[in-house]
Amino acid sequence: MGSESGRFKRGEQSRISQWLRRRKPAAEDPAREREALLLAVAAAGLPLAPAAHPAGYRCSCERIGCPTPARHPLSFAWQTQSTTDRAQIERWARNQPQANFITATGMLHDVLDVPLEAGRDALQRLLAAGISVGPVAESGVGGPAGQARMLFFTATRGTPEDEDEWWPCELDCHPETMDEHPGLRWHCRGSYVLVPPAALPGDLSVSWLRGMEHPLPDPLTLLETLTDACALYAGNADHDPAASVAWPLSR
Repeated sequence: MGSESGRFKRGEQSRISQWLRRRKPAAEDPAREREALLLAVAAAGLPLAPAAHPAGYRCSCERIGCPTPARHPLSFAWQTQSTTDRAQIERWARNQPQANFITATGMLHDVLDVPLEAGRDALQRLLAAGISVGPVAESGVGGPAGQARMLFFTATRGTPEDEDEWWPCELDCHPETMDEHPGLRWHCRGSYVLVPPAALPGDLSVSWLRGMEHPLPDPLTLLETLTDACALYAGNADHDPAASVAWPLSR
């Protein structure tokens, strides 16, 4: 009995060692880690499509004066192209190793997009109040003052069959109206955001602060706190010339 037990333990340890050896390269390989993070987003139901990437301080699309370098989809048909299909996302990730990815909002999820300082303040207040906060990403941290953003991923308000039932909101944001929403932007139908991991010009990035293991909350449970934090941030910016720079179109 003791011999059999010893063989079982040695066999179990061997299998664990083999598993760890297989896992270690994956964790050290940025390409495989990137692919795993993208697949986790898709597995949660968020549709993805490939996007541009930085080419130095410019955009890979080579458009002169690109208004959103490395932040826009590769295809104008991104809404219909977006998918959660694992095989398709693997092909994109492997065939376009430098590409960023966007997620089309308004299907399963929305995104509440706020200035970084306001977002950090709001996140602290939400967690202290015991409010359920879902996935959160940071974009452009370490860049020019006022350009960094925080993205709160939430459940969507839905897509009712009867358009008359659609609940419009003055915070609704679309790619072509980004400059109209310097504070809180609500990405819903017809909009998108970059998903981590993503690279931005100037060696900046988009990364998860809280990952997809957190369930998507109702956006209305976050809205008041985010709105208050943005109002405070805007008030501080009005009195700080360094913070009163033009707002970027960062996502």
